[in-house]
Amino acid sequence: MKRIVMMAAAMSLFATGALAADLAAKPYVKAPVMVDPVWSWTGFYVGANGGYSWGRSRTDASFFNSGTGAPIAPPAGSITSASFDMNGGIAGGQAGYNWQSANWVYGVEGDLQWSGEKGRAGYSCVGTAAAPVAGPCLPTFTFLPPGGLAGTTLTVDQKLQWFGTVRGRVGILATPKVLFYGTGGLAFGEIKTTGTMSSFSLIAPFGPIGSVGSTSTTRVGWTAGVGVEGKITQNWNAKLEYLYMDLGRFDSGPFTLAPALPISVNVSSRFTDHILRAGINYQFSGPVVAKY
Repeated sequence: MKRIVMMAAAMSLFATGALAADLAAKPYVKAPVMVDPVWSWTGFYVGANGGYSWGRSRTDASFFNSGTGAPIAPPAGSITSASFDMNGGIAGGQAGYNWQSANWVYGVEGDLQWSGEKGRAGYSCVGTAAAPVAGPCLPTFTFLPPGGLAGTTLTVDQKLQWFGTVRGRVGILATPKVLFYGTGGLAFGEIKTTGTMSSFSLIAPFGPIGSVGSTSTTRVGWTAGVGVEGKITQNWNAKLEYLYMDLGRFDSGPFTLAPALPISVNVSSRFTDHILRAGINYQFSGPVVAKY
């Protein structure tokens, strides 16, 4: 009996080993591939912006005789030069393209802006101390407190109608999603100058005389600035930007009281601007995916 039990145990062990040998080996499963989205700044983008500008116009007035063209040398007390603020809100759109190389980002951007910037200054060419003696800007006779005489006056209103820029950009990534950059290039814009002249005639035609005229000019200058831009999502960016803009010197006029009085004025201005604006861009290219 003991012998039979030992033979049965041996046969059981043999069967178990054979069955284990027939089972397939457990397959090796590789760990899932890890992916890490790399924020790409390369690609075309469009966007919108809004902000405020602090402009400055440095404007000189030159009086001259309308009939002869001879310049008038205003006497003491005249106002022929003034600087005035041209502040206002701005809004517009931009488009550009970026290239990323490691932590550096290079690009080109253009924008067009509506502007509410405007300002005003007054100028004068005074008369003589005793009426009705003719002075450089007579025949005029307007009493001013405390009784002095003023000749022709001119009020200059200027408005930056619109402006735009075409700029290069170079920046460095502080993090994969935050870009600090410098920018500079071409600036252009349209400035409208309105001149309102007034005087008072002691000869025909007697009484107050006035006229209003305006000229517009499109200027080309330069701009430079700095900014910071950050990614909200893979395609949406937000930015804050400062620009200094210089549209150079330009002439306006002539503004004249002719034919009533032979008095005219030419105006020469230089316009500079400090621009602060915030914007948002949509980048059309998607992120690059790196595999490890």
